[in-house]
This record gives sequence, C-alpha cells and structure tokens, in this order.
Amino acid sequence: MSRMPAPNRRTVLRMGLGLGLGTALGAAAALPRAVAETAPTYQSGSFISAARGGLRTNWAIARPPGQSAALRPVIALHGKGSDAATVMAGGVEQGLADAVAAGIPPFAVVAVDGGGGYWHKRASGDDAGAMVLDELLPMLADQGLDTSRVGFLGWSMGGYGALLLGSRLGPARTAAICAVSPALWTSPGAAAPGAFDDADDYAANSVWGLPALGAIPIRIDCGSGDPFAAATRAFIAQLPSPPAGGFSPGGHDGGFWSAQLPAEISWLAPILVA
Repeated sequence: MSRMPAPNRRTVLRMGLGLGLGTALGAAAALPRAVAETAPTYQSGSFISAARGGLRTNWAIARPPGQSAALRPVIALHGKGSDAATVMAGGVEQGLADAVAAGIPPFAVVAVDGGGGYWHKRASGDDAGAMVLDELLPMLADQGLDTSRVGFLGWSMGGYGALLLGSRLGPARTAAICAVSPALWTSPGAAAPGAFDDADDYAANSVWGLPALGAIPIRIDCGSGDPFAAATRAFIAQLPSPPAGGFSPGGHDGGFWSAQLPAEISWLAPILVA
C-alpha cells in the first residue's frame, strides 16, 4: 500500500520536500562547533555500502547559505520507489535559504538511497538501516556536519524507517522523529508484500512497544483518508505519551505531505538545534 504509482512518484516527493521546504523552513542559531570555512549549500556523492551488499549508494546534503558552523542534520528517508535525488529535487537549497531568512534555526537536510527494503536488514543481505547508522552518519561527520544529535523525517516507508532508525540510534543521539503517513501494520499478515521477509522479520523489526520511542520527541502526521490511518491510530495509542502532529483531511499523497511540512519543520528544527 505504500507504493505510489510509478509515473507520479517523483512529482509527489518534489511537492513534499521541494515545494514544502521552499515555503516552510526557517530561525536562526549557529551551532557552536565551527568548521574552517563557509560550507557549500549542496553536496552529493556516493559510496560502496558494505551494509547494502556492496551496492553503490548515492547521498546528498543541502545546507542554507553562509554557514560556517557544523550544522546538525535531518536525515530525510524516502518512501518506496524513491531515492535521494528525488527527495532533493525541486528546491531544497532555496527552501533552506528561505527558512533561515525567516528565522528557523539552520540545519542540514540529508538524503540517501535506501532501496525498497523498508530500512532494515533483509534476507537478500541489503541492510539500509545499518547503512544509515553505521556508514552514512560517520561519513556526514567527515563532511563537517554535527552528528552528535540528528533528526529523522520520513514519508510512508520512510516514516516507518524514521521510527525504527531513530529508536535504534537512541535518545542520546536522536533529537526528534517526524513520521509522516508511516507505513505501519498491526500484524505480519497485514503487511504489504515485500515489506518484510516473513513473520520473524516483522517481529525483529517492529516499532511497536519500543522503550526508546518513549524518550524521543515524536511527531506523527497522517491523513484521515490514508490507508495506514487505522494502524497509525493504534500505534499512537500504545505510545507512552501522545506525539505531536495528528490527523487531518487527506490521503497518502504529495498534496497531504506538502501541506504538513511547514508545521513539521517548525516543530523539528528548534528541537534539533537545542
């Protein structure tokens, strides 16, 4: 259910991050750890991921202009059928510039290719979750980002991934998690084909009942007409305390995601830089 029709997936995520960040992001505090010179507003590259079985994995970093401090990153996890380039397409750099000019504390946005394996170890040997935590984060520190604390933001498959990886990184390093229309199922039998290898894989990578999520600020946004709405309500009900965000009219699509992003960034950025 989390796969959007192939012809409009790129359009959907451009709306969600490109247009949303362009109108939403924004307020200002430089972080204390200085870097040698003003950092570039956009960087991209790739590495061979051992965690993903030797796959070449693309990454991208966007920063607001004029930054000479080591910004903390929001790790933006894509949905199924997407990739790092799609997340960054459509104006993230300009969105960050506009946000900081409007007063939102400066931060970086990081995207990385995670494939379609739902951000956890699969029988195929592809472990996109370990790639993020064990390979991407150390690389980001080498690129001048402050990875002592990070935020996670994800849509659909990436919303589930944000909850999973944020919990695994733990409250000492995960500043906040924003899960948007998260791909959640209440049992392995209800899961979409391909989301998990089998019932054991579902159990090993469940985000239900994780103690760490009770110690991390969480925001969950979901459309009231989203196919994942019922499971998301059940997930929220079992959290120790209600998360930020909530339900509003909309479905599992870019229009809903774009509309939520201004409030999500306004909530996430101050927590990240605190």
